[in-house]
Amino acid sequence: MHRRTPCGRSSRRRGRTIATIDIVITLDIPYTGHVEPGSNPQQRDVPGARIVKMAVGGMNNNVYLVQDTATGDALLIDAANESERILALLDQEVPEQLKLLVTTHQHFDHWQALSAVVADTGVPTAAHPLDAEPLPVRPDHLLAEGDSVSVGELAFEVVHLAGHTPGSVALVLEDGGGRTHVFTGDCLFPGGVGKTGSPEDFDSLYRDVTTKLFDRFGDETVIYPGHGDDTTLGAERPQLQQWRQRGW
Repeated sequence: MHRRTPCGRSSRRRGRTIATIDIVITLDIPYTGHVEPGSNPQQRDVPGARIVKMAVGGMNNNVYLVQDTATGDALLIDAANESERILALLDQEVPEQLKLLVTTHQHFDHWQALSAVVADTGVPTAAHPLDAEPLPVRPDHLLAEGDSVSVGELAFEVVHLAGHTPGSVALVLEDGGGRTHVFTGDCLFPGGVGKTGSPEDFDSLYRDVTTKLFDRFGDETVIYPGHGDDTTLGAERPQLQQWRQRGW
């Protein structure tokens, strides 16, 4: 099933006229978690929210749009690349409802579209202070471990996972049915934790991922990484000791 959204329309955000964007965005349903640059984004409907996943750019970065179905308010995670496609998605899906843009960490491939998206939408941004300096847009909000980010009736818990970068964050959402969804940036993927630059950084990231994610949440918890396919904590849990032994 495909859900085709309008294209080539003008809209008005924050009192400014937005140029027409002649890009067709088709959302694929059902959701598989596998998207590639140039392919259709996918939509996942969960109790109280919908999650749209889009892949962009040469490094196959994932962009996530999470919308509260009660109020329509929405959060964008990582304006990574291909600003025109991201803006088309926003214009078509949440033309007046985007409330916040979170950047998970400082690496260039996760914010190449940040300036353009902010300039077009005027949306406030957020990031961890340890990763804020390299960003092209100064964050309006600084995130810390344990913070709660509210978007409509949705509440996202901020989890600081140090090691891939000093200020990497994950966002944890519990849907209305009690299932947990974690947007991990580059800290956790199918098959391992994110890349680290030293044994000390690996130890930090491995410790944070195990104590703050695996030790807290159940096997059904869905992991939405910054690149590639989704996974669950249950699928990855048997590999933890192997990751520890190999050091990556």
